Amino acid sequence: MPKRLTPFEIMEKLVSFPTVSRDSNLPLIDWVEAYLNSHDVATFRHLHKDEPKAGLWAHAGPLVEGAVVLSGHTDVVPVDGQAWSSDPFTVIERDGKYYGRGCCDMKGFDALAIWALVEGQASGLTRPLQLALTYDEEVGLIGVDPLIRDADGQFPKGSTAIIGEPSTLQVVTGHKSGIGFQVHFEGFEVHSSIAYKGVSAVMEAARLIMWANEMNAEGMAKTPTGVDALFDPPWTNVHVGMIEGGTAHNITAKDCDFVLTFRCVPGDDPAEWGARFKAEVARLDAEMKKVRPEAGIVISEKFGAKGLAPEVDGAAEQLTRSLTGDNGTHVVSYGTEAGYFQAHGFSAVVCGPGDIAQAHQPDEFITIEQFQAGHAFMQRLLDHLRKG
Repeated sequence: MPKRLTPFEIMEKLVSFPTVSRDSNLPLIDWVEAYLNSHDVATFRHLHKDEPKAGLWAHAGPLVEGAVVLSGHTDVVPVDGQAWSSDPFTVIERDGKYYGRGCCDMKGFDALAIWALVEGQASGLTRPLQLALTYDEEVGLIGVDPLIRDADGQFPKGSTAIIGEPSTLQVVTGHKSGIGFQVHFEGFEVHSSIAYKGVSAVMEAARLIMWANEMNAEGMAKTPTGVDALFDPPWTNVHVGMIEGGTAHNITAKDCDFVLTFRCVPGDDPAEWGARFKAEVARLDAEMKKVRPEAGIVISEKFGAKGLAPEVDGAAEQLTRSLTGDNGTHVVSYGTEAGYFQAHGFSAVVCGPGDIAQAHQPDEFITIEQFQAGHAFMQRLLDHLRKG
């Protein structure tokens, strides 16, 4: 039987694979699958239909229903343009921290989960433990739904899911849903001295961005109620992070492109926000066409992220609280894959080591203390699963 690696050794290996979302994650999946199989952990691989990427589902313990599923994504954000103090794809220990792309978000958790499956298989479990590793989480939570769907029936169905996004091991029971649109403004070029005869895609795009600001102001003015009041901010926020367009400073812009996103509180319906957005787009499109019929706006839905709804007496929440001792109420405004597990019938929570503030940053790190706390969490989980 091959050597059983420590959590740190597994994290070192995972970080060494530069699985930026634009690139393949297959070398990492190949290594994880081979390592798990070498320790008699059964696996199922889901392949992306168009790109060299895969998700992986694994099962340790008895072939019965009711497994606890540990879930994490394998992709990381780019390091381009970031000022790193060391090689981002080599784990470096410094000042009580492990530095490396993904140490926090979220290869540290992935390593702990892989360790737990191998240890559980070796030591014997009364209740099964499963692992779900996804792709393309960072570009719209694309890989989780097909993995859950395709893995269904490969192993006995699990019942609870712990999604290990960095939460400093606090038990997060709710997060916002999201929807994003790719927006293209098509203008009509004329010299800027006679701008009224043309249509500036940039200036028309600014109208839609101003509408987004107005929607944020409208949300800020409301008094939040119920679960919505737990969030920061306690309203649905609308955001444009990048914009591109224009030809020259003295020509009305022919093109302008950006992505507009909504992060919706539980009390708001993403579909209703999408309808409001489309109505405003239609209004602006009509005004542009009055000047030049060639002008207009084209939109397409870029992603939709399911929210995580707090559960009443949820099994995942009860289990995770018993393992962490955390009895606080925690919700987050960022999205995770937990809502997809919940939509597929799993009781789900978010709970993982590390601080989300370190995610995506140059010199990303997880503290050694948090990594060790995550290891202790997995040991307690294994003790629980051995008792049945």
